[in-house]
Amino acid sequence: MTSISEREAGTAGLSDRETTARRLLDSAEQLSYDPVKEVDWETPLDTGFHGASPEWSTLYGTSYWAEMTPEQQRELTRQEAASVASTGIWFEMILQQMILRDFYAKDPTDPAFQWALTEIADECRHSIMFARGAAKLRAPAYRPRRFVVEAGRIFKATATGEAAYAAILVAEEVLDVMQRDWMRDERVVPFVRTINNIHVVEESRHMKFAREETRQRLEGAGWVRRQVNALVVAIASYVIVGSMVNGKVYENAGLDGKRGRREAKANEHHKSMLRSSCSGLMEFLHSAGLLTKPALWFYKRANLI
Repeated sequence: MTSISEREAGTAGLSDRETTARRLLDSAEQLSYDPVKEVDWETPLDTGFHGASPEWSTLYGTSYWAEMTPEQQRELTRQEAASVASTGIWFEMILQQMILRDFYAKDPTDPAFQWALTEIADECRHSIMFARGAAKLRAPAYRPRRFVVEAGRIFKATATGEAAYAAILVAEEVLDVMQRDWMRDERVVPFVRTINNIHVVEESRHMKFAREETRQRLEGAGWVRRQVNALVVAIASYVIVGSMVNGKVYENAGLDGKRGRREAKANEHHKSMLRSSCSGLMEFLHSAGLLTKPALWFYKRANLI
């Protein structure tokens, strides 16, 4: 095993960006997981557990939630967790393609190039893990609306620089906060807690890279460029967060879909949970000059601020 002094010597003469990438590579070498081995895929689903912390349910705190039986509440959180996982797969596929485009034909000896490929490998494992997890939760294949899918197709083909990496950061940070709660919650079914723990540990490196890339790409950026990309990132964030919980989860949990969607839309508790999860993210976007007035409108609409 490489000693700390040897690793530090290996970063001598590297730029800050290269040093960060090398440290992330070392971290991935020391602490990564194989979901096939780490997650208990064999034990049948225990319906006595939630799929996510109840407080993160879109209906928690509403009159409808109070009327539901404990069994219905647990089933709803399982469907919601599966929907979040499916949305995560959709965005991770966008993320992988943006990173591949960004590093296409660049220097493969660059630690940042090697980290980019490591991150893509992580995301491939995560997507398979989420897919298996959603299936074990007995959920259907939740997908964003057709318009959102097509908009994502355009975004992944055109987004570059800080627009791509800041959007990646938003999606990862929002998911990170809720999953940190889920992985510590003994009310959540154990295999989902393991999935969340794996994702939180490995995504922490991805978020570090996304923050560094966003800062680096913005160096020397003019006012117009910052305004345009701030708006692009805000719109992407609005779409991503709005797609996390599919409206069909309520019917699939045996509830009145129209009432479920209506009460979820007006649920101030859930809006508060989202806002609290994004305080650190909003501070970063502000420090990077990406929290403009037009962008704020979309973040407020998405209940992120």
